[in-house]
Amino acid sequence: MLSQSQKRHLRSLLHSLKPVVMLGQKGLSENVFSEIEKALSFHELIKIKIVAERDERAQMIEAIVEHTGAQLVQQIGHMAGLFRRNPKKPKIVLPSQ
Repeated sequence: MLSQSQKRHLRSLLHSLKPVVMLGQKGLSENVFSEIEKALSFHELIKIKIVAERDERAQMIEAIVEHTGAQLVQQIGHMAGLFRRNPKKPKIVLPSQ
């Protein structure tokens, strides 16, 4: 679980990122999940753009978090930021708790 200071640090890093995955009308598929998995494994911190209604967006984010084991760092409008530590090659240095 991330502390508030760690989330704040990750949010500051998220600001400069561009979305690596964009979800639209087709919703979540196995291909989308595999792209998210690859992006999380490589980058650890990713931004996803979800073009859907608010309730549908919340359900998609919940499904992604559940499926990937990532943590939701931030959600603003159609953008969601996710973080999952790569246990073999950590890239992002988090501030201590």
